[in-house]
Amino acid sequence: MNGVRTTTGQTIEPFGNTFRKLPKRALKRIGVVDVGSNSIRLVVFDGAARSPAYFYNEKVMAGLGQDMARTGRLNPKGIERGFSALARFAALARSMDIEPLTCVATAAMREAEDGPAFQARVEKETGLKLHIIDGEEEARLSAQGVLLGWPDARGLVCDIGGNSMELAEVANGKVGRRVSSQLGPFRLQQVPPEGLRTHVATVLDRLAEQVGTDHERIYLVGGSWRALARLDMERTGYPMTVLHEYRMTPQSLSDTIGWIERHDLGSLRSKVGISASRIELVPLAAKVLSQMIEVFRPKELAVSSYGIREGLLYEHMSDTLRRRDPLLEAARFTEKQMARLPGFGKKLFQFLAPLFPDMPPERERLVRAACLLHDTAWRAHPDYRAEACFDNVTRANMAALSHPERVFLGLALLHRYKNSRAESHMAPLFALLDEAQIRDAEILGKAMRFGAMFAIDDPSDAASLRLRDDTLELRLTATGRRLMGEVAESRFLSLCKSMGVQGVTR
Repeated sequence: MNGVRTTTGQTIEPFGNTFRKLPKRALKRIGVVDVGSNSIRLVVFDGAARSPAYFYNEKVMAGLGQDMARTGRLNPKGIERGFSALARFAALARSMDIEPLTCVATAAMREAEDGPAFQARVEKETGLKLHIIDGEEEARLSAQGVLLGWPDARGLVCDIGGNSMELAEVANGKVGRRVSSQLGPFRLQQVPPEGLRTHVATVLDRLAEQVGTDHERIYLVGGSWRALARLDMERTGYPMTVLHEYRMTPQSLSDTIGWIERHDLGSLRSKVGISASRIELVPLAAKVLSQMIEVFRPKELAVSSYGIREGLLYEHMSDTLRRRDPLLEAARFTEKQMARLPGFGKKLFQFLAPLFPDMPPERERLVRAACLLHDTAWRAHPDYRAEACFDNVTRANMAALSHPERVFLGLALLHRYKNSRAESHMAPLFALLDEAQIRDAEILGKAMRFGAMFAIDDPSDAASLRLRDDTLELRLTATGRRLMGEVAESRFLSLCKSMGVQGVTR
């Protein structure tokens, strides 16, 4: 697929199959640079390719596109900040032996009349080749980033930048219709306030004609959306501050937008730690999102921390790698790097599987992940391992994991090291689970706590479990009897008590 040229002279280059596809579980560092209208960011991905591990992540709020809607040119101060950032990123990449970097530039670079000159300067003086992509390609890559984090994503991806806003359909692991608009906050700053609502409505009606309005969920990508979500958390007192996979109802978001309008932006910024350059764009972004809710009528809005940069990583992946579960890939990678006995997690799952008959797939993947992660906090002080496990999982950069699932996994790992959760400072997060889920997490944790006592090459050589009605039968081999000491017996009885069954040892 050949590039096309814009009226300002840039070559717009779709990626297509440009990248060499990585085989399954490839361990390779990949560096990408995203040159946006507001920020420029370098991300180096490391390790488990299907689930992004951020080896290095740096952002500079260059503001390349600030005032461009008025002047038609890149912001002069933004040019110097942007060039300095790119020169630094090129040097960092060389020191990490990551060359060449994959660099994409979006709305500001493709629309500014001096974009080609900046592009040429960057390439000449830093050696970085900036791929200037059009709006539809930007939408595709952002949607791929959502698919990287949500393999089963279905709905409409909405990516807002400084000078543009893109929409793309996602379903069945594919990106469908996509469209770009000039609804970025920098652009909207040039619209007279009295005409803003009509202008936004006109653009949204056109977008709706192109991508339809039958989307139950909108996936929000971009710093302005994340800032809005963080403010929604603050207003509602939400106990977890992880933005990825944070879900909002249209009503909650509408209430938050009204709440923002009634408060001073400076005081809100101090509460949630949003940068000054970001918070000033929030009111305009909020007006766009408010009208989007009216036009598209979604049932839910979900925040994705993954976007164009993760979409570039996804571009590298083979179809086989894309089909893998990001959570389990991340857990396997973590086990390999941090567990005392890498590979034992799979055997632990097989040993404990009889305790969880007829597991639905969504629960089985959590049990598998827990078993893979059960021994990855062993370096922490014994008094804090339970809390370290919980904190690591609930705050980890893991994909395909909802907030309740994070808490379930964290609570199971807490109980892997500790029988009781009483007086835990993590207790506010338990509210994201119902009583049945809390009980199931406790049982899983205590099962792993007991199963870890058989941490030999294969625990099935020592023991087997059988659940029958109200009885849990433990059958021991000769090896198992030698391993079944006082501590193991105590852990077995604690597991039986949590399950509400009678324990029998044979």
